[in-house]
Amino acid sequence: MTRICVFFLCIVSFATTAQIVSEQDRAVIVDNILEDRFNTLLPKLMDRAGIDMWVLISREYNEDPVLKTMLPATWLNARRRTILVFYRDQEKNTIEKLAVARYNIGKSITSAWDKEKEPDQWKALTQIIEARNPKKIGLNYSDNFGLADGIVRTDYNAFIEALSPTYTSRIVSAEKLAIGWIETRTPKEMEYFEQLVDITHDIIKDAFSSKVVISGTTTTDDVVWYLRQRVTDMGLETWFHPTVDIQRSNEKLASHIESFSNRPEGKVIQKGDLLHCDFGITYLRLNTDCQQHAYVLQDGEAQAPQYLINAFADGNRVQEYLTTNFETGKTGNQILLKALKEGRDNRYVPSIYTHPLGLYGHSAGPTIGMWDSQGGVPGTGDYPLYENTAYAIELNTTVTIPAWKKDIRIMLEEAGFWGEDGFRYVSGRQESLILID
Repeated sequence: MTRICVFFLCIVSFATTAQIVSEQDRAVIVDNILEDRFNTLLPKLMDRAGIDMWVLISREYNEDPVLKTMLPATWLNARRRTILVFYRDQEKNTIEKLAVARYNIGKSITSAWDKEKEPDQWKALTQIIEARNPKKIGLNYSDNFGLADGIVRTDYNAFIEALSPTYTSRIVSAEKLAIGWIETRTPKEMEYFEQLVDITHDIIKDAFSSKVVISGTTTTDDVVWYLRQRVTDMGLETWFHPTVDIQRSNEKLASHIESFSNRPEGKVIQKGDLLHCDFGITYLRLNTDCQQHAYVLQDGEAQAPQYLINAFADGNRVQEYLTTNFETGKTGNQILLKALKEGRDNRYVPSIYTHPLGLYGHSAGPTIGMWDSQGGVPGTGDYPLYENTAYAIELNTTVTIPAWKKDIRIMLEEAGFWGEDGFRYVSGRQESLILID
């Protein structure tokens, strides 16, 4: 049977435990989640940040990353110049959600501009501000967080020029508010996030199976494009191009920079190979990021060699050193350094590079190491851990394999959630190698 036929049969026979709904039903879910976030989450975040007015300004195809997450499902982009104003009156416990635009933005944000009465959009914005007299006006600019640095120079300058000095003196960075909006997961979101993680796991399990992998024939590129095609056929998207790589007994361990940015392509998979994938998908505006391992059984083997089983257990243990150090209020750098010390003190060789996960794949929040910054990450690593946030628990540990006369690297990544009850994996983690017969 040709490889093309094998791939066709795999696509037809694939099944997942989670139901993927129609585009129309997705729009309903997205808008319901968004309404809940505006009414329930946003007031709390504004109070926490000490900002009573938040102004977001974007033009079509050049959207502020935060504003883009606030658009209704039927808006794929901003329109003309889109200006959003959120005003929080803490004493009255109210929040106004206004658009300085010709029309409402979905069912949550109300149009507050009559162009016939006031043709100048900037004047209409300043009138809204002056009528509410906010103490602090938050704008999305930030030195450290790209996702919180969404206002462009043109809009900033025009806004400052239109505003009176009384109010320009009240402008502050909305960095913490913007990060809070992006990083915080609501209970409604987590219901669907668990489904998305299940789908991600199911696709990896299918790709790392004898339906797809034929030793001596299938290449790593074949598996990569199977992953991409499988996602497309399901009506979903990948937010980055997947990778599949091999570690084997007769090849030296690749450097970190080669592993992350210069992997060999098109290698033929052989019996006895340790496979690794990096794969993430997008659904209902949420994103996953997952790395798992598989082993290609050799003739006569019913399981992986014990030294690979033990090595994989080392990877799980390093995950535990990291996640047991999660604590609300600790910075990413504090968590990183304590986890690395504990791992090294117990004979492991860890490398930790965990990042927030959710509305973006590499999302905003505390950075817990980078592969080339194991001493801490200035700026984003100094941001504290808050509850109700999700992370790609991403790391590796180097393990010496005497039978192979070399080191290997166990590279793992799973979605995790930090909440009031502590840490949990969103939908489990890989605890044993996937076996390909």
